[in-house]
Amino acid sequence: MASGSAMSKVSCGRDLDCVPEVTDTVAAVAKYGFDFLCMPIFHPRFKREAGLEPVKSRPGAKTRSDLLLSAREWNTLTVGKLSPWIDVDSELTTVRINSEEAMVQELNYCAYLSLPAFMIPLTTPHYANMARVLLSHIQTGHHLTTFWIRVPLMDPEDMLDDIVENAPTSSASSDEEKTWHWWNNFRTLCDYNKRVCLAVEIGSDVPSDVVIEKWLGEPIKAAILPTSIFLTNKKGFPVLSKAHQRVIIRMFKLDVQFIFTGTSQHSERDFRVYLQYLEYLNQSRPSPNAYDMFSKGYEDYLQSPLQPLMDNLEAQTYEVFEKDPVKYAQYQEAVYRCLLDRVPEDQKDTNVQVLMVLGAGRGPLVHASLKAAKQADRKLRVYAVEKNTSAVITLENIVFEEWGDQVTVVSCDMREWKAPEKADIIVSELLGSFGDNELSPECLDGAQHLLKEDGVSIPSAYTSFLAPLSSSKLYNEVRACRERDKHPECHFETPYVVRLHNFQQMAPAQPCFTFTHPNTDMDNNRYNCLRFSAVSSTVIHGFAGYFEATLYKDVMLSIRPETHSPGMFSWFPILFPLKQPLPVNRGQHVSVRFWRCNNGRKVWYEWAVTEPICCPIHNPAGRSYTIGL
Repeated sequence: MASGSAMSKVSCGRDLDCVPEVTDTVAAVAKYGFDFLCMPIFHPRFKREAGLEPVKSRPGAKTRSDLLLSAREWNTLTVGKLSPWIDVDSELTTVRINSEEAMVQELNYCAYLSLPAFMIPLTTPHYANMARVLLSHIQTGHHLTTFWIRVPLMDPEDMLDDIVENAPTSSASSDEEKTWHWWNNFRTLCDYNKRVCLAVEIGSDVPSDVVIEKWLGEPIKAAILPTSIFLTNKKGFPVLSKAHQRVIIRMFKLDVQFIFTGTSQHSERDFRVYLQYLEYLNQSRPSPNAYDMFSKGYEDYLQSPLQPLMDNLEAQTYEVFEKDPVKYAQYQEAVYRCLLDRVPEDQKDTNVQVLMVLGAGRGPLVHASLKAAKQADRKLRVYAVEKNTSAVITLENIVFEEWGDQVTVVSCDMREWKAPEKADIIVSELLGSFGDNELSPECLDGAQHLLKEDGVSIPSAYTSFLAPLSSSKLYNEVRACRERDKHPECHFETPYVVRLHNFQQMAPAQPCFTFTHPNTDMDNNRYNCLRFSAVSSTVIHGFAGYFEATLYKDVMLSIRPETHSPGMFSWFPILFPLKQPLPVNRGQHVSVRFWRCNNGRKVWYEWAVTEPICCPIHNPAGRSYTIGL
């Protein structure tokens, strides 16, 4: 099946409960513009009493032949559906056993047809046996089918309560979360198997924004749109309410496929008008910003954090970072303001400021500093200090071709350099996704001897931030990173840089560790306990890390969602995973303790949840992950 992407055509399917002639129906739905057909693979009225005679021995085929469609058509144009009469969790033993055999039969036939997806409805909170049957099928087969668990956003019974006078109701929030609990328990029983995904059914009522946020953190592959939820505009065309539109538009970002179910409510119109309206909503979205364009293809992709102090970066890595226009514009502004503050107008021709770029790379900060000096009409003498001998070659070439005597290149570790003079300003870009995780504190503390007593460091301070998040997608990505020759829990005790995409952030990020420069206290070990409040029931899979940096006075850089520097893409957030998913109820508090440890040779983080339950400390003594000094 085609998968929609940003601003491309939306992938849509047609859901039918009964398909007498499969060949003609597939052709018909394609004619109306649908990309695939969603249908039962057994006739809904053909109940198999598999364990009972004489039905058990009845001759003849149990369903239609696979020869009606080509293998490619089954594999790309068809999504199967479990027969609605199957009840594997029935309290009646005969019904349960018969349903189990029928479900296994349908799952096996689905695998035989190589269907891309098979839809299983979840309509009650009782489904443990269904989960067992499905998981057994996944574990014992070699097929690649994805299983779409069809769950309504809201329980239909709760929506009926709204129109029944004096009907007993519980609180709105608990009603809204009811079907999410069905899904959460089902996927937990299936051990978060990555082939068990969601197909959410959007009803006439839409839950609150908090609950929608939670659903959007789940692995939604399809959204089912009943035609009954569409309204009619003045021209007689189908439209959706503003609330429904907001939900649909947010699902576009997750490349969700849409399935239309029900008969046309606009009989005088072709069914194409529903697809055209959905495509109109898709094309009406704002164009992706620079951050979205840069990160395309990296969504929820785990990357190991850089260790530029221990490893020399490659040219292509430098090139990626140098493409960020926002970061270097902010650095230029910071140097510009600093020069104006340090050099009065009447001294601009005689006062030459010494500026050292520590970790110069291929020179972008040198360029920004020289531009700032020209903008401020101030004189500058620049030292470009870089330990990467290959990058030094680039710097020396730029000195020869462009900078001249104004810049001196120093091939040395900043902590070991014996400078001929002290600096008025030191400029560095040693920040990682968590602020200090690329050892900026240790580097700048080690180079502080280069700075005059009244000297300025750019950046002057930075703070890391943490927020709990829910994402079964990321949990499965981390779980897949296990390596045989390492500690069995190593992959859950390692932070990852990741473009967060399919996730829910449980609460606003809180400040964790702060570092300032110049620094009077050279102890960079840190400890903090953060406490968050859950606004809805959820499952925590880890913590997202961000940072804010003060370059100079009010010139800032930030990747914290609330204050993110517009258009800046040099840093993705960092993820600190949890070994076990942590269920949290609405109103509960979550406490996490974070340590930053330094033993003189390496730096590492340790973290542990202590509320609502105590969890093991992750990465004790840096057994799984360290940052080399």
